[in-house]
Amino acid sequence: MKKLTTLFLMLLCLSVYPILAQRYTISGYITDKENGETLLSATIYDSNSSKGSVTNNFGYYSLTLPAGTVTLEYSYIGYRTLKQEFQLKSDTVLNIQLAQDNMLQEVTVIGHRSEIGVKGTQMSTVEVPIEQIKNIPTLLGENDLIKALQLLPGVQSGTEGSAGLYVRGGGPDENLLLLDGVPLYNVNHMLGFFSVFNSDALKNVTLYKGSFPARFGGRLSSIVDVRMKDGDDKKIRGTASIGLISSKLQLEGPIIKEKTTFNISLRRTYLDVLAQPIIKMMQDEGNGGVKSAGYYFYDINAKFTHKLSDRDKLYLSTYMGDDAIYMDVAEKSTYGESFQSKEHTKLDWNWGNTIAALRWNRVVNNKLFMNTTASFTRYRSALGSAYESQDFSGQGKVTREEETRLSYNSGIRDWTLKTDFDFTPNVNHDVKFGASYTYHTFSPDVTSLKFNSTGDNNEENIDTIAGSPKVYAHETMAFLEDNFSLGRVLKINLGAHFSSFHVQNSHYFSLQPRAGLRVLLAENLSLKAGYASMNQYIHMLSNNSISMPTDLWVPATTKIKPMKSHQYALGAFYSVPHIADFSVEGYYKTMHNLLEYKDGASFIGSSTNWEEKVSMGRGVAYGIEFLAQRSFGNTTGWIGYTWSKSDRLFDRPGNTINKGRWFPAKYDRRHDISITGTHKFSEKIDVSASWVFSTGNAATFAFHEYAAINSPNYRGDSYYFPDTYYHVDARNNFRYDNYHRLDFGVNFHKITKRGNLRTWNISIYNVYNRLNPFYLYIWGKTIVNPETGERKTKSVLRQTTLFPIIPSVSYTIKF
Repeated sequence: MKKLTTLFLMLLCLSVYPILAQRYTISGYITDKENGETLLSATIYDSNSSKGSVTNNFGYYSLTLPAGTVTLEYSYIGYRTLKQEFQLKSDTVLNIQLAQDNMLQEVTVIGHRSEIGVKGTQMSTVEVPIEQIKNIPTLLGENDLIKALQLLPGVQSGTEGSAGLYVRGGGPDENLLLLDGVPLYNVNHMLGFFSVFNSDALKNVTLYKGSFPARFGGRLSSIVDVRMKDGDDKKIRGTASIGLISSKLQLEGPIIKEKTTFNISLRRTYLDVLAQPIIKMMQDEGNGGVKSAGYYFYDINAKFTHKLSDRDKLYLSTYMGDDAIYMDVAEKSTYGESFQSKEHTKLDWNWGNTIAALRWNRVVNNKLFMNTTASFTRYRSALGSAYESQDFSGQGKVTREEETRLSYNSGIRDWTLKTDFDFTPNVNHDVKFGASYTYHTFSPDVTSLKFNSTGDNNEENIDTIAGSPKVYAHETMAFLEDNFSLGRVLKINLGAHFSSFHVQNSHYFSLQPRAGLRVLLAENLSLKAGYASMNQYIHMLSNNSISMPTDLWVPATTKIKPMKSHQYALGAFYSVPHIADFSVEGYYKTMHNLLEYKDGASFIGSSTNWEEKVSMGRGVAYGIEFLAQRSFGNTTGWIGYTWSKSDRLFDRPGNTINKGRWFPAKYDRRHDISITGTHKFSEKIDVSASWVFSTGNAATFAFHEYAAINSPNYRGDSYYFPDTYYHVDARNNFRYDNYHRLDFGVNFHKITKRGNLRTWNISIYNVYNRLNPFYLYIWGKTIVNPETGERKTKSVLRQTTLFPIIPSVSYTIKF
């Protein structure tokens, strides 16, 4: 009887299962109603079932719900919420257009609530709105993405004005910066004082500092995911601006209305152009002089989008940017009446990035979204110089000719093919998986020298090439991650990232687990935990504190292993509706196979024997980050504080640094504070300000000098300096003074008679003229005894300051 009852219950469950499990999928794109731009991380929420979803990086969403009445709310910060109520009877495609809310256009949002706020599993992640980046006052009025990220907790700048990123104790080469999914190897202009990102071309920026999703890999410390705008599909729009050092132009619009769009942005500095009249005034018509000289950089962003069908889209994204230094000098000299000479010197130095990506999106079905990308990225530095000279006798006859040509080239080039999928089987699971292959070509450095000299019955020729050969490497990656819910309280993100790297005769493999957990204690309070293992197969060789074009990228080798890290994070997130969001996070990160130059070793643009100049060691970084942010109303902004510590240890036999003892990393700082705010007084005027404070950078100085009196050169008299030796007791044994600075900006807006928006911006960098240290050096100061006349030399530290108070002005018009 018991068996028959069990069988009957099983048959009953099977008969009613189709009714109980009757579920349908709602899917589509969410776009801006005015310009058709896709909205990333927009929220879809069903108030009846309390289930929801968010759009992916291409504005697509998929939500599976039970049949019956659904009440959907589509929302995005800065847009009016749209409600749709209907009977769900079958799979439904629902493309939504949201209208901007004029009352919220100036709202600052740092982090989308559904993905990385209280209810999401993702932690250590921040989304920065482009409009906020444009409002932050910066050096010379150039709004800058990297400078905005430096104001966030856990992110540090390098030296004064630098656009470098040092995230949670990591180095500048440990950040993966992606432009439309394509890596950029050098993101700095003007030796690091500006970044390559033109904010007029950008749509969305997301910074990952830890708890990395499995789809990302290749760097230890951070991922900066930057997305370009697709372009207006309704009408042509544009923005033009002119500032103290650069001008910008951005155009977007439809090629075929609501089907094919373009977005093109240009930027160039013109200090070199302004300097030409001064250079010409300084020329000597008889003896020549500097014919031309200067420095400039430019950026060109272009993106084209084409809608093949309701299921298929094509994207072509490109970027090209260069820095250039040039000089052309021709001189003529006369010595007496019987001898003349002519000299001609020319220098051209260019360095920069070129990237291109062709992307195909396809909605395979209402639960599966595919993205396939073929991309190319290149960074190169090319130096060319030439020197020519001629000597003439009194009769005008050439008596001697000399020609020297020097070239230096280095760079890295990648070809990548990648496919990834978004799969949403039901409302409780969001699965992502994919794979990629990258072919690397490393060109560390090649120097070519040609020298020809004739005259004086002698001829000399040199033609030589030196440097390192190209290195080819193959890198593969595959990932799988699932963001799933276990009831209302628990939400978990589990994933794995597999990678392999093959270079020369070395083969490396790595399986990197990732995990994230969210516990929802209340509707506005949650606890989160995260873990991420990361591998990095490439290194940057540099011994400069600022970005230089001679910095070289080299791969892991047989001797130099890939870098590895393990990061653990724990945090609490609390939201006070309509007032502010608060978060506090603690992290602990271990790093292995880090590189540092050996004591006394240096690097100047050459990778020859570089493996012998570095040591491998390990590091540890830990800290606490606090962020309070206000995202609504006329007054917006955030307050961030970081307490952190980052140390290094290089104690391997034969490769010790600092005698095998722990020492602080170069950019180890105990305290970092940033306060950023924007206030809108009216439609015509708004102001913004930011104040930063940080503990001084670490530096290495030799504070002890020894005279080698036993040297055979020592004579013992007071007029002879014996051989002197300098002793360094520890690496990074000194701290610069604390750094702090206040920046201020004001915008004046006006609608012109033609309906265009005109804006004047006035900004002041370093308002109270704080003389922050950029560089310190030891200087021998002579002290004279007024009574005896005895002279002594005392070593003192002198400070170099780079940027005092700097006002700037710019003009922008939108049409």
